[in-house]
Amino acid sequence: MKLIDTHSHLYEPEFDSDREEALARAAAAGVARLLLPAIDSESHDRLFELCRRHPESCTPMIGLHPTSINDNPRWREELERVERLLAAPPEGIGFCAVGEIGLDFYWSADFRAEQTEALRRQFDLAIRYGLPVAVHTRNAYPEMTAVVEEYRDSGLRGVFHAFNEDIDTYRRLRACGDFRFGIGGVVTFKKSLTAETVREMPLEDIVLETDCPYLTPAPHRGERNESAYVRFVCEKVAALKSLSPEEVAEITTRNAERMFLSIKN
Repeated sequence: MKLIDTHSHLYEPEFDSDREEALARAAAAGVARLLLPAIDSESHDRLFELCRRHPESCTPMIGLHPTSINDNPRWREELERVERLLAAPPEGIGFCAVGEIGLDFYWSADFRAEQTEALRRQFDLAIRYGLPVAVHTRNAYPEMTAVVEEYRDSGLRGVFHAFNEDIDTYRRLRACGDFRFGIGGVVTFKKSLTAETVREMPLEDIVLETDCPYLTPAPHRGERNESAYVRFVCEKVAALKSLSPEEVAEITTRNAERMFLSIKN
């Protein structure tokens, strides 16, 4: 069984004590590749170092996370850095997406204008460079959907990471273009809205993720998440769709490989 974790933060400090072991556990669980979204410049060096050390299994994205805009007077400089890196990637680095970008009004709604400006600029960069986007949305789906609808037929494509909305929101976003939906540990939670939506979504629109070290799936909820646990997401999706885990792995891996064009079979 071959899996891809389409959203892993394995470079974060939570893995400083056992990063190599966590990568080995992912490989043992069938995870052939990890896609690593950027957050901001404070973590770029860690991200690039891991991808250079393990180019066979770790592929980076580049982007500015919406919460890195909040209370940050230098956020436009951060965006300029993202643009420079896209134009001239560091040696040994090939970006598979513009991410992690988005809107997040959970912690504060005071930076809506700034986050929306950054989102639009990064959507435009993704279109310019022919890359997909990895989109983070928290407490902001009405606003996100409205922006994405403005980009209909623009060539914008990508994945809505950690998707946890109803089937109507899925349909509205999917109608905007070539989009897939990242399903992670939340699908394993009791009374999960994600589970109800996944039952109705075609498997061809799903990719699997962990968002590690966050959003740990059952049976490890409450512990640190890691990429090896994407298999629990796969198994839950399989149960919801009345399919085998092998079928879900095959189709979702193919979906991820097609979306993120730098991924090779």
